[in-house]
Amino acid sequence: MATETRSPYQSKLYVPKASSRPDQPADFSKIDIPSPTASVRPAEDVAADQIRDLAYGLVRVLDDDGQAKGDWNPQLSPDVLRQGLKHMMHVRAYDERMFRMQRQGNLSFYMKCTGEEAVSVAQGMALEPGDMLFPSYRQQGLLFVRGRPVLDMMCHCLSNSRDNIKGRQLPIMYSWKEGNFFSISGNLGTQFSQSVGWAMAAAYKGENHVSSSWVGDGTVAAADVYHALHFASTYRAPALLNVVNNQWAISTPQSFACTGTTFAARAQGFSIPGIRVDGNDFLAVYAVTQWAAERARQGYGPTLIELYTYRVASHSTSDNPDAYRGKDEAAQWPLGDPLERLKAHLIATGEWSEEQHQALEQELKDEITANWKEALQYGSLEEGPHWPVSAMFEDVFKEMPAHLRKQRQDLGV
Repeated sequence: MATETRSPYQSKLYVPKASSRPDQPADFSKIDIPSPTASVRPAEDVAADQIRDLAYGLVRVLDDDGQAKGDWNPQLSPDVLRQGLKHMMHVRAYDERMFRMQRQGNLSFYMKCTGEEAVSVAQGMALEPGDMLFPSYRQQGLLFVRGRPVLDMMCHCLSNSRDNIKGRQLPIMYSWKEGNFFSISGNLGTQFSQSVGWAMAAAYKGENHVSSSWVGDGTVAAADVYHALHFASTYRAPALLNVVNNQWAISTPQSFACTGTTFAARAQGFSIPGIRVDGNDFLAVYAVTQWAAERARQGYGPTLIELYTYRVASHSTSDNPDAYRGKDEAAQWPLGDPLERLKAHLIATGEWSEEQHQALEQELKDEITANWKEALQYGSLEEGPHWPVSAMFEDVFKEMPAHLRKQRQDLGV
């Protein structure tokens, strides 16, 4: 008996497209890059619905010739700009060293922030020391700005005897109470809710501090983000909510988390100002962060900032971006390299030189090498000393619950 063959159905499901795939050239032709003079810096007390255009545009300060222009120019001194450049160079030198150490088997895992250094460095510099930071895993620049010793960061990644987390967290998931740097969590999106809660508490106590938190573009698909936006809007929490749109959530393009609009525009449904900024423009990132922080301190509530940037490196040491995006995509990114753009600006204004840059680059590399050698004195991944198993039961509960006491007894520790 003949079997009836059905024709395959015609799917009507829309599937977003990536900017490129391994067998395709990168296409960024749809990115509109406005002049730095196109955006107007509003007053801090402006209503969200009066600056809707800032959610769809792109705040910029540096033009293609390295000149600072427009209403958003923060008018930073050359010393501040040189310090910002040094921090970004330091972060990149650190990332390069730690990545190589992982590839040589000296670290279990690592994540670089190459191409995104201006996000954490400029924002960290624009905030005050008493402001609370709720970072994701690519904001190591905040620690450099706040002054955490590189030695301690390395020891954390090695989980050695100097690790302040005692080997109980992944490398790169730093925590630094003294620097108001909240523990990084692998449960993405949680930091938005935590940040808003902290900001509400600060406002309740009459403090003048703000909180700042970061998530990636892919995390905006998580419910925690919208819970945070709701509470931030309702209680006018003094919080900066940052979406780092680096175009890729591991191997998933940003279009899967936001199609047909911008991430900054998501804020409008909550009556929160949304601002989209060139994340590779140090001055623009600083200016927008400064504006949002001042708005929050004056009691006008939160701001959602979309930092439009690009993840040059792999997601982590565990993936290969050549498997899901074009090999030339990073080189084709139209907004350039944040280090090179700030360097060009300083040179154009006569405040820096190629010789100074090369000398500082070598100085930082030598410093990082010395830090690594010292870190190994406190223990290595292979040889230890390692934290005892009993450490995982400590520093959590004031009084250990019965079930954990039993687990510890069963382990004999």
